[in-house]
Amino acid sequence: MTGSEQLQPLSLPAAGADWGPWLDERCRGSLARAGEMRSKLADREPGDVLGAWNELHVELANAFAVASLIAQVHPEQAIREQAEQLEVEANRFHTELMLDPAAFAALSAAPTDTLDEAAQRVLEKSLRDFRRAGVDRDEATRSQLRELNEREVELAQAFSRGIRDDNRTTTVPASALKGLPEDWVADHPSGDDGNVTLSTDYPDTVPFMTFSVDADARRRVMTSFLNGGWPENDAVLGELLAVRHQHAQLLGHSDWADFDAEVKMIGRGGAIAEFIDSIAADSLEAGRRDIAILLERARQDDPGIEAIDVANWRHYAEVVRREQFDVDAQEVRTYFDFTKVRQGLLDVTGRLFGLEYAEVPDAPSWHDDVTAYDVSLDGEVLGRIRLDLHPRDGKYNHAAQFDLVPGVRGVQLAEGVLVCNFPRGLMEHDDVVTLFHEFGHLVHHVLAGRHDWVRFSGVATEWDFVEAPSQMLEEWAWDADVLASFATDSAGTPIPEELVTRMRAGEEFGKGFLARTQMFYAAVSYRLHLERPKDITARVLELHDDYNLIRPIPDTHFHTGFGHLEGYSSAYYTYMWSQVIAKDLFSAFDKDDLFAAGPAHAYRDKVLAAGGSKDAADLVADFLGRPYNADAFKAWLDEAPEER
Repeated sequence: MTGSEQLQPLSLPAAGADWGPWLDERCRGSLARAGEMRSKLADREPGDVLGAWNELHVELANAFAVASLIAQVHPEQAIREQAEQLEVEANRFHTELMLDPAAFAALSAAPTDTLDEAAQRVLEKSLRDFRRAGVDRDEATRSQLRELNEREVELAQAFSRGIRDDNRTTTVPASALKGLPEDWVADHPSGDDGNVTLSTDYPDTVPFMTFSVDADARRRVMTSFLNGGWPENDAVLGELLAVRHQHAQLLGHSDWADFDAEVKMIGRGGAIAEFIDSIAADSLEAGRRDIAILLERARQDDPGIEAIDVANWRHYAEVVRREQFDVDAQEVRTYFDFTKVRQGLLDVTGRLFGLEYAEVPDAPSWHDDVTAYDVSLDGEVLGRIRLDLHPRDGKYNHAAQFDLVPGVRGVQLAEGVLVCNFPRGLMEHDDVVTLFHEFGHLVHHVLAGRHDWVRFSGVATEWDFVEAPSQMLEEWAWDADVLASFATDSAGTPIPEELVTRMRAGEEFGKGFLARTQMFYAAVSYRLHLERPKDITARVLELHDDYNLIRPIPDTHFHTGFGHLEGYSSAYYTYMWSQVIAKDLFSAFDKDDLFAAGPAHAYRDKVLAAGGSKDAADLVADFLGRPYNADAFKAWLDEAPEER
């Protein structure tokens, strides 16, 4: 097979069908084929070993992708549990592979004099991965590493499951819905007792925290939200931190953060603390200024209020934006009907990157909510995307892009899935921004699915760069001309340009204290892995005092519901690190014509389509014509809302 035009997307069972046999064959079948390839590596001619290594990793990546996705989205608990078990088996296979001296020896013997630049990069990175796995340690150490890897996977799954399956609710009086949009209220009718039950899903919690004027009800709803995973996840996280630390020390690192940072742009664990404190210092003045404004406004309603906390900041930020920037979020949301936004997203990204989306209405998926589209560029089908965008029980309850199939030139089409939790009717503009952000990952996955080496496929750059392209795409969700192309009210009137200008000014309000909040999250991620405190709740509260200008609610346990501790581990700093780069990337675009083909297509080809074929710093330099810097980010951070 020589061209992607001959390839077909993965065939999935229909919603409601028995997914068990298909899931087993897709994952265990891939692992079995990978196992056969592993057993024959040592028998391959040295010149053929690297190609065989690539084929093995295609099979392994296929198993990981399906298991990881289905564990988070399938509506049947038994299938999710089956997928979790398959994840464990895939991780076990990968651990054994990377601790296999024979496989390491076979790859080490591959001749280098005939390799092109891409193949050389694959070989160097693969040998580095072997050493980071501990293949060159004694058998006793390798045995310990096997046990630690398996336990880490089990604990990470348990932590994620503890969040996903913790379906808490809060009962509030119907009067607490005063201030909420009419359509939201209509979707939340009161019972015979005059009360309304709210879930901790974002479509329930975020609007309520934004618009409800009932301070007591807001506090109770946020308390439920911040106690997700408590108390079970506290012990799970404690053991997970200990296992990761032991893992890192066995490999000669002082701590997990230093081990993890070795393969990221930041390079070393200590640099994470330096970065966090640098951003915290840079944003302190602006943060204090904005918090003072929120507190002054809150005291008009409650003269005795002492601080802005996590139960009232969102509400008063909305009030300030409405009163001082003339931005009423309830007015804004009338322009963002979900169906129009979804189509607008496709139209905008299609025009920007030269992509075409063809809906595939009969494409089977795990749930009837899922929509599928084939994606093409210049007449060539790149792959298929699926959008799973509404909440349901047992589903991943944040927003993320998942792989379904990693694209490999001539072997298989790239397929990815967007998993979010948006309302079915009118959306907050924050939801629109999130949708653009996450779709940036999906476009990245598909555009970078035409490499010969699966290692370079999709979002395969250093982990502290992967958010930058998505953060940059958020800018298109703030442009008046872009929004006017799909953001219309019920009468079809586009959102006014002057409203978008006010929205942006209002959004800029709060960037200081929100940057400090991001640094609190990053500090929790880093410091917990560094220190492994016995009383995690107490340490998190101390970090709250050190970094967050928004005060906590007593008797809540943020860390047990902080899902990024599972995937990002000690590296949550990457969101802000990536934002620094994203601001620099965006500086290359024409602010008066965001669809200009020159920069858009150069960015598409030099950054997105390149996948992991180069280091992230080199990709950015290829696009910008210079190394990246923080000038654009600092200018944005220093700019007051009224200056815009």
